[in-house]
Amino acid sequence: MTRGQPIRIGLMGFGQIGRQVYDIAARSTDIEIVAIADIGEPAILHYLLGAEMGEDAYQLEGNFLHNRRFRSRLLRTDSPAEMPWDVFGVDIVIDATGRFRDRAAMQQHLQAGAPRVLLRTLPTDHIDRLVMPGINADSIRPEDRMLSAGSATTTALCLLLHALSRDFDIDCGSMTTVHAYTSDQVLQDYAGSDFRRSRSAAENIIPNQHEAGAWLGHVLPALAGKVLTSALNVPIHQGCLLDVNLVFADSAVTADTVNDCMRRRAADYAGIVTVVEDPVVSSDVIGNPHSLVFDAWGTIKAGSNTVKALGWYETLGHAARLLDVARLYADLDHRQEAA
Repeated sequence: MTRGQPIRIGLMGFGQIGRQVYDIAARSTDIEIVAIADIGEPAILHYLLGAEMGEDAYQLEGNFLHNRRFRSRLLRTDSPAEMPWDVFGVDIVIDATGRFRDRAAMQQHLQAGAPRVLLRTLPTDHIDRLVMPGINADSIRPEDRMLSAGSATTTALCLLLHALSRDFDIDCGSMTTVHAYTSDQVLQDYAGSDFRRSRSAAENIIPNQHEAGAWLGHVLPALAGKVLTSALNVPIHQGCLLDVNLVFADSAVTADTVNDCMRRRAADYAGIVTVVEDPVVSSDVIGNPHSLVFDAWGTIKAGSNTVKALGWYETLGHAARLLDVARLYADLDHRQEAA
């Protein structure tokens, strides 16, 4: 691939994030989704895309999904090993299923002809790189093959911690994400993988564990083991909230100094982090492409060294970051070819 050509992306999984990735790509000038793997009926996938995005420019012709810029072949499979990525000449595969998180499954993508595979969630095994634009983009290497962009929650948390840790020493902290229910939760009580996840997502606030704390040190080594993470899944469809409590080494840190820091630092994360000065609620951030919407109204100092901070996000920001990671590697490959 020469950098003057569009980045050719293979997409596995056409759920909410997969559809958002497709929609952003269709509105871009430098990315094409050339193939989409999902077990869904093509007509239903097309219907869901239009219903969610409110866009009538997406047309289905046989097994091809068309928009103004490119067309994508739809293949009905949920197996990485069955996808002929080499036939489609992809530059990278985005696995948006949330299911194939270990090295063995990622290797199947590579064996099927994908030069790289990028997970939209956290992995279960050691991989080549956990990449978060705005934080560690300069760490990527040409030999990277198995990648993750973290999760929407992990990215939002890491961006908040990264921004604040540049100005203040953080001793420890905790994060609870107040999270919209997810597609793997049941809408009625039904025996599932554990007791709480067997309860109705539409009727309950459901406490869950969150893996962000275990992976935080891979992106921010100085904070490894210092931040506990958990989740509360609540009965809303979109719009999530980080509730973060941080203990600073310096008691002089206040709510105002934290807010001032975030206002200054937001410029360093253009398009990724923004600060809102209004009394927003969850529905106000739906459709926001930033990975972190810092809530200046929500910052409170408690005791001598603890500050509570709030940050909003939704999956659209994470879909945008997945494509940002694809661009980072396309640029890296172009520089290697030109050298």
